[in-house]
Amino acid sequence: MPAATRDDPAVRFCVRCGAALVRRSQQGAIRPGCTACDYVHFFDPKVAAAAWIEEEGRVLLVRRAVMPQRGLWTIPGGYVDAWEDPAGAVVRECAEELGVVVELTGLLDIVAGREHPRGAGFVIFYSARLRTRTLQPADDVDQAGWFAAHELPELAFEATRIMAARWQAARAAQKSA
Repeated sequence: MPAATRDDPAVRFCVRCGAALVRRSQQGAIRPGCTACDYVHFFDPKVAAAAWIEEEGRVLLVRRAVMPQRGLWTIPGGYVDAWEDPAGAVVRECAEELGVVVELTGLLDIVAGREHPRGAGFVIFYSARLRTRTLQPADDVDQAGWFAAHELPELAFEATRIMAARWQAARAAQKSA
């Protein structure tokens, strides 16, 4: 029995010919397929990329100014545009959100999971350092701040909470060693 997809019910018509799509078993899953042509709609995951910027035992977070999760804090980053390199997306997002230039220093992790229908399916986390110092919140953030592991504010997004928990555990292990 093919796996059912968690798809978007708003996709109801073929992008090629405009005919109705019906859900049926196709290519190993239940997928919307066109009733008039051979088009099969795949729900590809959104990819986001974020910069984990840590200095002097504190991590840089931004507060979201827009929905979803308005008013909660997260790691600087955002969606990777089509044909954009994820590393380039992180650099772009940091410039848009904070007016800063960052240097990526490594790949930290890739966290999978989708929190809402239009949410990211994968978040690629890079370690980074600031090349410019003045933080100027803009775009979809209204504040930026540095936080120690024991003073994190309420965090947006499960991927952010996962990375923060890992960081807190690593900091605690360092202190007890």
